[in-house]
Amino acid sequence: MASTENIRIAVGDGTVSGAFARPADSVATLVVAPGAGSGFDHPFLVGFTESLNDAGLATLRFNFPYREAGRRLPDRAPKAIDAWRAAMAAAAALSPGRPVWAGGKSFGGRMASMAVAAGMPAAGLVLLGYPLHPPGKPDKLRDEHLYGIDRPMLFVQGTRDPFGSPDEFAPVVDRIGTATLRLIDGANHSFEVRGAKRPAVEVGAALAPVVAGFVRAANV
Repeated sequence: MASTENIRIAVGDGTVSGAFARPADSVATLVVAPGAGSGFDHPFLVGFTESLNDAGLATLRFNFPYREAGRRLPDRAPKAIDAWRAAMAAAAALSPGRPVWAGGKSFGGRMASMAVAAGMPAAGLVLLGYPLHPPGKPDKLRDEHLYGIDRPMLFVQGTRDPFGSPDEFAPVVDRIGTATLRLIDGANHSFEVRGAKRPAVEVGAALAPVVAGFVRAANV
């Protein structure tokens, strides 16, 4: 297992926590941001990134400023995008000569996609449980910025996710053109499967193989 280095990332006038791990023969680095209700050290993200490390990918997970300050209300998009730019710059400095991908869980992934749409360099995007719309409000799609992104994009979605059904994602993925949709049968927004209770660290780890395979194939 790759050793994890705790780092500080400068964002605006402050810093946020980060954790970087790079196996000896890593082929790429994936920067991962948490969902709105958790931080960079949530067991789901720890399990996910450690499993990616075992599969030969370096990872950097980080906090948004609101979480670092102990607040519950997520940062507005401009501040979250600033944090993303800072995290990607830190990952690039730690990963010379290797492609750097952006991704995250729910809010973290959405902010990654908005940052890339606004010009942040990234080799590709990995979006876990992308919040396509608020639960119960399928008319309020959060998709318009996605159509201007020409990078490889992987959506990993549970078939029971109230933030977007497989039928709702299909036309979005088709319209993007560079996107792939991978469905986790029976999983909800947290990727928990009814009747198969597992610790969050195992739930996150289980998603790593499909992500690692996608990143490796895109980097060939």
